[in-house]
Amino acid sequence: MTSEYIKPIPIIQTWTEQFWKAAKEHKLLIQVCEDCQTRIFYPKKVCPECWSSNLTWEEASGKGKVYSFSVMQDMVEPKFWADIPYVLAMVDLEEGIRLMTRIVACDPEAVEIDMEVEVVFEDITKDCALPFFKPAA
Repeated sequence: MTSEYIKPIPIIQTWTEQFWKAAKEHKLLIQVCEDCQTRIFYPKKVCPECWSSNLTWEEASGKGKVYSFSVMQDMVEPKFWADIPYVLAMVDLEEGIRLMTRIVACDPEAVEIDMEVEVVFEDITKDCALPFFKPAA
């Protein structure tokens, strides 16, 4: 964790609070609709399938595969220049959720479609940790 984190920090809403609390504990949560059993990510107020507000949380395995990715090399927000090149990816979790994330701890040239990855967390402030993914061990 750095003392002067300059990149955007998530704005915690009431419906995302549990997600961010768990992330700080290095746990990845996904929502589940108790009425239709749809798994939901990014956290929402209501189920996008049946519009129920009867939502709960479950801990994800944190394991998945790269569905698609792009190596960012230019034309990014100046606060991210020090990270170039970096990988933005769509990752399919074992639980059937697809999420956008960064692939870390890996040479960008080594990332490939269907690469197995696992979640890792970066503590960016004393109150916030961000989930990223790295190649699976």
